[in-house]
Amino acid sequence: MSAELIQSGAEILLRALKDQGVEVIFGYPGGAVLPIYDAIFQQNAIRHILVRHEQAAVHAAEGYARSTGRVGVVLVTSGPGATNAVTGLVDALMDSIPIVCLTGQVPTHLIGNDAFQEADTTGITRPATKHNYLVKRAEDLARVVHEAFYVARSGRPGPVVIDLPKDVVINPAPYTEAAVMHPTYRPQTEPDHGQIARAVALLKQAHRPMIYAGGGVINAGPEAAAALTKFVRMTGFPITNTLMGLGAFPASDPHFLGMLGMHGTYEANLAMHGCDVLLAIGARFDDRVTGRLNAFSPDSQKIHIDIDGSSINKNVPVEVPIVADAGRALAALIEQWNADPTPVETGAIATWWRHIDTWRAKGCLTFTQDMRRGGVIKPQYAIQRLYEITKALDREVFITTEVGQHQMWAAQHFKFERPNHWMTSGGLGTMGYGLPAAMGVQIAHPDALVIDIAGEASIQMNIQEMGTLAQYRLPVKVFILNNQYMGMVRQWQELLHGSRYSETYSEALPDFVKLADAYHAKGLQARTVDELDDVIHAMLACPTAVIADIAVDQAENCFPMIPSGAAHNQMLLGPEHEESGHGVTDEGLALV
Repeated sequence: MSAELIQSGAEILLRALKDQGVEVIFGYPGGAVLPIYDAIFQQNAIRHILVRHEQAAVHAAEGYARSTGRVGVVLVTSGPGATNAVTGLVDALMDSIPIVCLTGQVPTHLIGNDAFQEADTTGITRPATKHNYLVKRAEDLARVVHEAFYVARSGRPGPVVIDLPKDVVINPAPYTEAAVMHPTYRPQTEPDHGQIARAVALLKQAHRPMIYAGGGVINAGPEAAAALTKFVRMTGFPITNTLMGLGAFPASDPHFLGMLGMHGTYEANLAMHGCDVLLAIGARFDDRVTGRLNAFSPDSQKIHIDIDGSSINKNVPVEVPIVADAGRALAALIEQWNADPTPVETGAIATWWRHIDTWRAKGCLTFTQDMRRGGVIKPQYAIQRLYEITKALDREVFITTEVGQHQMWAAQHFKFERPNHWMTSGGLGTMGYGLPAAMGVQIAHPDALVIDIAGEASIQMNIQEMGTLAQYRLPVKVFILNNQYMGMVRQWQELLHGSRYSETYSEALPDFVKLADAYHAKGLQARTVDELDDVIHAMLACPTAVIADIAVDQAENCFPMIPSGAAHNQMLLGPEHEESGHGVTDEGLALV
């Protein structure tokens, strides 16, 4: 081995990252990773973004990954640096986001001695990651990095941790090129064509078909979303998306019934409840989607396509399981659909659409906005106007959210036509996700308009990242729906706990306009409906980061809502409907 190929572990690490196509690292330095930061200082190929908290580093990498389809990279130090990253890692695990997180560790000879800033990072993160590594020799470092990237982005994507003892990143070693094929981990991507034929036969004889698509379609790439759109339009079947799947199918298409689940649309939930053949693609039958399991889509035969075989039959038994990449499975479905001469039950499906249109006519997302001067802003109206005004711009728009009522209103009232433009925390429901995720999106798309739709409670979980926005001149817009409550928790307390609002009202909120100024950003405020449009226009025109504080109706609840333990045909509707927000509907099958 020639001498010029011998490098320090830190140099090997950066070379491996460069070979994996890494352009950006989100991180925070500390003693255990200083050799890596020294190597970063001496190169220009990879950009480092200094965050203000390690949790935010992972969320930023998630936003970067979700909006680009690439692997996000995080670098944190040992001990508290690694433990602070755990929330972000679990968030990425539950939402299937490809992340490689590099964590510092004390030198190998001190591991187990309770050394300063030592933590059992691999032990702590084992249930928080798809896989993790503790590298004990510099000679193994490059191979592990290449393997980690393969694991993170292959199959069902997810986070991978590489724990790096300080001596490993100091010691010299030769560089190892990436292997062409991983020796053991080879996820099944091609569908079984016999199962595809069974699925098509089932779908062609359906009288009440339903397509249910999730984030797995987006993870499979833009080709998968295009194939999904083609398949829906050629079949004429109705489709719904999960929270994580929004954008996988164009929201403006008449086949789209909106989001389903706990705060999904009336028509999507009743169609799911009443269908006789259900095709699930890249979705995992999450409890927020299914409601009460023993009442979920009770009379349907189910087809489930997922690249993660462990997700199939995990929550809901299915008749036709297909383990495959969503895009390849959809391409196979299209091919088989065209090859199968069996006619579709067009008369029955026309009747099915008439029922769906009856449910659509309910207008489940209707709200009443007082348009008089001085009127209180409804949160739904704030989202609607934000959508309408941004839609008129000739710019690419990305939306991130925090977690709570504002997140659900954004999912209901902001329409997505393409994948990878909606970033939210689905499985873990992590408050504080939206601002750092928006930061990562803005780094990946410097010319795009990136807006974090936030609540006044969630935004404070990682508000320190306003400093990162200032340092890197990132013009992220923070659009706060401020009702002075932890709104979703307050809603549950009202509906399920006798309006006993225990510890959900915030009595000492910051002045967000002054806070924006303190963080070198622009602060704006709208208190009444007549001020809203001007604030939105000013926010979008500002060349710097903005915090727009939008005071909204404190008592507004997010409807429709499936109460905990209820079925899809037992939904709470808003006060604008005959069944008041406190009444339960019980229909669906009676109309079918």
